[in-house]
Amino acid sequence: MYLKTNDIMNKLKWLMLPVLLELVACSGAPESKKENAGADLNGTWKLVSAKTITGKDTLITFPVKGQEMIKMFNGTHFSFFKHDLKKGKTPAAAFDCGAGTYKLSGEDYTEHLAYCSYRDWENLDFKFKLQMKNDTLIQRGIEKIDSLHVNHEIIEIYAKMK
Repeated sequence: MYLKTNDIMNKLKWLMLPVLLELVACSGAPESKKENAGADLNGTWKLVSAKTITGKDTLITFPVKGQEMIKMFNGTHFSFFKHDLKKGKTPAAAFDCGAGTYKLSGEDYTEHLAYCSYRDWENLDFKFKLQMKNDTLIQRGIEKIDSLHVNHEIIEIYAKMK
């Protein structure tokens, strides 16, 4: 009887090995989810509101009547476009755009602005915090460019477009 029990135990060990390996492999899943947090970011987002804070002064910069803005993300790049709704046919004509690469680690978000209609902003990095709540994205951080005397905090709220 002892030999049979020993044989069964040896077979069970070999059968349990793949199960244990699978459990070890799955233990990394939560970390992978953190690394792929940007997957929820992918898509097109419409700017709902924005404000700029300089010292004690807060300026509401969006919405602007007759304008709209979107921001798009894929796994590595972002772009944004703002324009007036009259196709540039008014004195308040507007068109701004920019694009570049980004890195996202948890809530830490860094943009490298490679292209911008405000050319002095090109090839600069900006660090923000991103919060995603369902179909709402909140981007908050400092934009600082010493050469342009820019040093303010922005808070932008976007809604995911379907």
